[in-house]
Amino acid sequence: MSAVSYLDHNATTPVLPDVVEAIVEALRTVGNPSSVHRFGRNARRLVETAREQVATAVNATAGEVVFTGSGTESNNLALRGIARAPVMVSAIEHDSVAKAVDGVLIAPVDSNGVVDLGAFRLLLEKHRPALVSVMLANNETGVIQPVTEVARIAHGLGALVHCDAVQAFGKIKVDMKALGVDMLSLSAHKIGGPQGAGALVVQSSINLQPLLQGGGQEKRRRAGTENVHGIVGFGIAAAGANDHLLESGRSANLRDAAELRLKALAPAARVFGATADRLPNTLCIEMPDVGAETQVMALDLAGIAVSAGSACSSGKVATSPVLRSMGVEEAIARCAIRISFGRGNTMVDVDRLVQAWGALFARHGARLVRPETAA
Repeated sequence: MSAVSYLDHNATTPVLPDVVEAIVEALRTVGNPSSVHRFGRNARRLVETAREQVATAVNATAGEVVFTGSGTESNNLALRGIARAPVMVSAIEHDSVAKAVDGVLIAPVDSNGVVDLGAFRLLLEKHRPALVSVMLANNETGVIQPVTEVARIAHGLGALVHCDAVQAFGKIKVDMKALGVDMLSLSAHKIGGPQGAGALVVQSSINLQPLLQGGGQEKRRRAGTENVHGIVGFGIAAAGANDHLLESGRSANLRDAAELRLKALAPAARVFGATADRLPNTLCIEMPDVGAETQVMALDLAGIAVSAGSACSSGKVATSPVLRSMGVEEAIARCAIRISFGRGNTMVDVDRLVQAWGALFARHGARLVRPETAA
């Protein structure tokens, strides 16, 4: 294959060169961070430096950062580590939030996938949940949520607030204090760091119960020897995350160009969340009458990597519950793919995407003319 275009940065990002260098150097460091001898202290120093880097990136303190093995673990720790019930989550949450505990209350979203604050308040007043979880930006549509307002309403009714910021971190500014949340989930591999490293940032006043037992690591909040080299890579990526936000403007230009050109090829195609605030790199679009699995496979054969919704479903392509919660008909939701730009992408990638997507639509989907688009 002579050329490839990686347009699935919301699934995972390429590891940055300086992160690779730091990880390799950390792998040469001998010592368990829990050991008291000099080797252990050296390893501990690496972990604590990374803790400070992650905390600084989201305007928190180092003591509030709990390192985990992933964003999924961070979300589970937040929802299951608080011994309070019931729990309310938004209808567009990642499965690691939506399925973390049984019997969650669901806060609805509007047709753009934005939490309906009026309905949210009514549910809070009626059920008085002890914990609320609303993501900062949706991983499939890129739609940004009104988390600051959610936190204000929830705190006014006595609820704690968790925010899954995994997809937002590195694409928009994430400031824990400005958001006003009690807990914040992050993941390294969404910001140019390694897979297998995440963090839950927890306000010091919160009594967090560990999911894993058997050790006193992470101030007894997460047992198990720390993944030193993964944490080091996370710290380096986090330290540069806000510096790279300027590149979001370039990603937005690519996303907007792709959206405009794909819509020109298929005017009936729906862009999901189009009139809401979105992450600058994310485009969730339907190819009329052509299933997402067909699109993903055909584009892959053309050397273009995109996704059908979340990449956390064991490789399966299924109808997106996020789109269904937005009121999208199942037949349309089944035809939606996610295109997500990032560092390294150029307009050449947009050209290749448009050419391949257009050719596929001409073969399979161009016969469809919806009543609402007919003259």
